[in-house]
Amino acid sequence: MTIRAEINSRAQVLSACSVAVRPKMSHVAVAAIILLVTVSVVSGQALTANEFPNTIVLPGARSAEGIAIGEGSIFYASDFLAGDIFRGDLRTGKVERFIHPPTGRQAVGLKADIRHGLLFVAGGFTGQAYVYDLQTGTDLATFQLGGLINDVVVTKDAAWFTDSLLPHIYRIPIAPGGRPQTIVVTGPAANLSGFPNLNGIAATPDGQTLIVSHSALGAIFTVDPTTGASKFINGVVVPAIDGIILEGSRVYAVQVDLNQIAQIDLSPDLSSGILTAVVTNPDFEAPTTVARFGDRLVAVNGKYDTGFPPTATTYEVVIVVRPDEFPVH
Repeated sequence: MTIRAEINSRAQVLSACSVAVRPKMSHVAVAAIILLVTVSVVSGQALTANEFPNTIVLPGARSAEGIAIGEGSIFYASDFLAGDIFRGDLRTGKVERFIHPPTGRQAVGLKADIRHGLLFVAGGFTGQAYVYDLQTGTDLATFQLGGLINDVVVTKDAAWFTDSLLPHIYRIPIAPGGRPQTIVVTGPAANLSGFPNLNGIAATPDGQTLIVSHSALGAIFTVDPTTGASKFINGVVVPAIDGIILEGSRVYAVQVDLNQIAQIDLSPDLSSGILTAVVTNPDFEAPTTVARFGDRLVAVNGKYDTGFPPTATTYEVVIVVRPDEFPVH
């Protein structure tokens, strides 16, 4: 059944896999020194009042995980434990609780599919993925996929979800005639010796290659979306890696326990990379995921430094200038 069929039938639940795993989640705490000649460390500069706010508090959130950019300066952020989705404006700082789902749902990574007017949400320990209407927040579809559904990326014809417990990537088509498909990852990215495993996910513009982060290994990999074969991207060690985005040949990788975002420039064939900048900011507190808006990076604070579940009283989005916007000395 396709997403559009789900829209017509108003969210019939499909069961592609019935793995029920509910271990306690913890982020990998890693202390590491990365020595690369070309690395610059930049700290987010303060923004003037007529530009962007430095932080945007998510009102009433009891956790936070995912961030996505919609139309214009609209953003969406997820409350991991409650499953709520917030919608706000990066320029004005105004934000509201946009989606309050049924009890029992969770919301980890999310992506806005502006072309089709859909919001895809990874359902964490529920093993599910959810699809909402991007404009109204209407609940359109639920898919039962696997173990710990952590993050999602959208290509022109599908949404792709990672599983942090199983060596699986799930493809949900955005076209008639398809059903959710499980891609079994092979090669080095299939390593399950630690936890979490597969985490962040990005895709090349043509959709021919997926890039995934592996938290336990502190590494990034390419994955063939057809065969599941993975290859290590050489030259970069990224301890405590969480969410990632791909912009051209550049990866931005959140390092949750290190309170920073790594900027990694990839070779044309994606076989290797080099760390070219590290973004820090005093407002970072265990950031988990990142999105790009023009010359800004937008991150969300998970605050797992307080424990799991986190015990902070507020959770916020943090807006910083991208490294390229800083003067080069």
